[in-house]
Amino acid sequence: MRLEWLPETRRTAHVRVVRHTCGDCQAVTYELCVAGGLMFIRRTDRTKRTPQVHETERLITCRARAMWRDLLLGFAR
Repeated sequence: MRLEWLPETRRTAHVRVVRHTCGDCQAVTYELCVAGGLMFIRRTDRTKRTPQVHETERLITCRARAMWRDLLLGFAR
């Protein structure tokens, strides 16, 4: 499955990170976030001089958690 990565929204609602991948050993990290009752995945790519941040669409919890699982297992990218 190919995920659609959108530009970071920087919405004013409080965003809480629920899960994350290791930022010390990987140049590209992922965070499972929740804001306003919906979840999304944030990807930060530090391979370039300026970090590039993208996010998935906001989803209901069960769909976002399934997408997170697929990402970690290598079924989504």
